[in-house]
Amino acid sequence: LIRPLRESLAGESIGRVMGIVNGTTNFILTTMSEAGLGYDEVLAEAQRLGYAERDPTADVDGHDAAAKAAILASLAFRCDVRAEDVPREGISAVTEVDIAFAAQLGYVIKLLAVAERTGGDESAPEISVRVHPAMLPRTHPLAAVRGAFNAVFVEGGSAGELMLYGRGAGGLPTASAVLGDVIDAAHNLDRGTPGRAAPRAEARMHPADDLRCAWYLNIDVVDRPGVLAAVATVFGEHRVSIRSMEQLGMGDEARLVFLTHVARQGDVMATIHDLRALDVVEHIGGVLRVLGDEEDR
Repeated sequence: LIRPLRESLAGESIGRVMGIVNGTTNFILTTMSEAGLGYDEVLAEAQRLGYAERDPTADVDGHDAAAKAAILASLAFRCDVRAEDVPREGISAVTEVDIAFAAQLGYVIKLLAVAERTGGDESAPEISVRVHPAMLPRTHPLAAVRGAFNAVFVEGGSAGELMLYGRGAGGLPTASAVLGDVIDAAHNLDRGTPGRAAPRAEARMHPADDLRCAWYLNIDVVDRPGVLAAVATVFGEHRVSIRSMEQLGMGDEARLVFLTHVARQGDVMATIHDLRALDVVEHIGGVLRVLGDEEDR
């Protein structure tokens, strides 16, 4: 992937790079989805198969994906991005309930690395780089990436949409990638030339609160008259428009499942904060971004 970004797309104006860049987490989410198992059980299986380390923190908490997102952003936008600059969320909070609702609504959940241009120009781009689980429509090319495979979706101004796909975990695939880099470095040493690098631009990071996308939320509430109106009022106060809502009865409680229209992240976070303060709200479960829809373009 690095070579196409650095060389083949050197003259391309890239709008967004979005992908699955960690094979361990993709294996876990795929198995949870297809086998209906819980996170802890599938993590143990990933460790048994050698996909996850004994200490899986770097993978499941998004550290590995954030480091890769920083590299991809640096290449795509020809600027310097550090891993510590990349906001990240892992997958340990994703539950079987979230996966089941996503499937019912026509989505799959993936841990995504996203690097996108939000403004500026080639010499001084404004960019957003982040890692988080998200819901993708089942029809999106990344939704079909299963198991320990990785894939990265590149959106270019002239080239259009490109996707690179391959194994993202396991000894031999990793060794192959490392060997390719060693051979590349050896060629440069033999010729007495440095590696190819583009001029660096001064990038500005887009404020996280101003990012916009659609959202999924599931909320457990007391099942009594007026609750839905109270919850909907909080959404309205923060200008978060509801696209669809489903209500499920659970004895004395009810579960409300929302999909929103595209909304500002800061407004969604403020909505969640105020929902927690309502006495009728028992628990806020899954909160996931929804990417890849037409609204997201």
